[in-house]
Amino acid sequence: MHPRNPRLDRLADFPFRRLARLLAGLAPPAEVVPIDLSIGEPQHAPPPLLAETLAAHAHLWNRYPPPQGTPEFRAACAAWLERRYRLPPGSVDPEQQVLPLAGTKEGLFLVAQLVVDAESASRPPLVAMPDPLYAVYYGAAVVAGAEPLCLPATAASGFLPDLDALDRDQLDRLALFYLCSPANPQGAVADRDYLARLYRLAREHDFLVAVDECYAEIYDGLAPPGALEVVRAIDPEWRNLLVFHSLSKRSNAAGLRSGFVAGDARVMRRFLELRAYAAAVQPLPVLAAATRLWQDEAHVEANRRLYRRKFDVAEEVLGGRLGFYRPPGGFFLWLGVGDGEAFARRAWRDAGVKLLPGGYLSPGVGKHAPGAGHVRAALVHGEEVVREALGRLAALAT
Repeated sequence: MHPRNPRLDRLADFPFRRLARLLAGLAPPAEVVPIDLSIGEPQHAPPPLLAETLAAHAHLWNRYPPPQGTPEFRAACAAWLERRYRLPPGSVDPEQQVLPLAGTKEGLFLVAQLVVDAESASRPPLVAMPDPLYAVYYGAAVVAGAEPLCLPATAASGFLPDLDALDRDQLDRLALFYLCSPANPQGAVADRDYLARLYRLAREHDFLVAVDECYAEIYDGLAPPGALEVVRAIDPEWRNLLVFHSLSKRSNAAGLRSGFVAGDARVMRRFLELRAYAAAVQPLPVLAAATRLWQDEAHVEANRRLYRRKFDVAEEVLGGRLGFYRPPGGFFLWLGVGDGEAFARRAWRDAGVKLLPGGYLSPGVGKHAPGAGHVRAALVHGEEVVREALGRLAALAT
């Protein structure tokens, strides 16, 4: 039997498969140690409390965990949201407005299956998303039977989707709007006015806003505002809004596969029903470790200092070259190089530095994708490795 779901035929290869094909047959110089800046996988050590808590709860590996997680986990997430976003104590209901996720990737995919009604509509519903993007947004929309609406997020719009580009027909067809803030790959932060305007559109046209805030704890200056924080002044029940958070970047715990979703209690009830069928539940030792990580801020502050220092290095080494700018959030550089594919090949062949062409973060292909003139560099390694890699790139630019 062959797979028969025709929607899968609309999915492009994941960016890293495309990158492997682009670099096939190329070898970096023999005298240099290759450095991979293509993948946003944190290389900082996770805090010791992670392993300690897993070990302390090892007796629970033989227990089936509940789909809604533990009360302790939900309470820790709710309390963290209230601290981080200066929400009134008790404003986030851990029993009705928080659910664990096996990483935000799972939740961001499932939310489209939750809200897209592809059967009763006369035309396919729309799912809006930034372009360039995290590929899961596009894949979720396609598999749910929606029509992806990719909104260019370029320098002209502050590297965020241009809300003015949406006409009334599109707004009325929208089922879901994905937003990432701080943005991957550009590091742009949606300010309060932007978030409030998007939310008011969602209420007027009755679509769900899904805000991916997994980089919210990695920032250069001021802490980025959050969607819950902004929207509470408009609607304290957060109707039509979900936010997604992860420990992958905040706590350097990508392998833990732990995050959560919070927001509209009506949507969360349906989310729990869907997760009972479709999602991987988190083991109890993992939930215990995640609970401790959400309760601790010291390791997060130390992590943030490490990234700030690497952006100091980047500014020192690349300032004035390759379209460098210092992003307000996240841990990526979004470098303007003219032709992302050509520069990525050259960087690997001549300098042993692996970069991701910006066009590979767009659903479309070719040189007209919004990110085609850029490359993404992930500053995930230690400071000296980052300095070495960026020095090699600076040499290519001279």
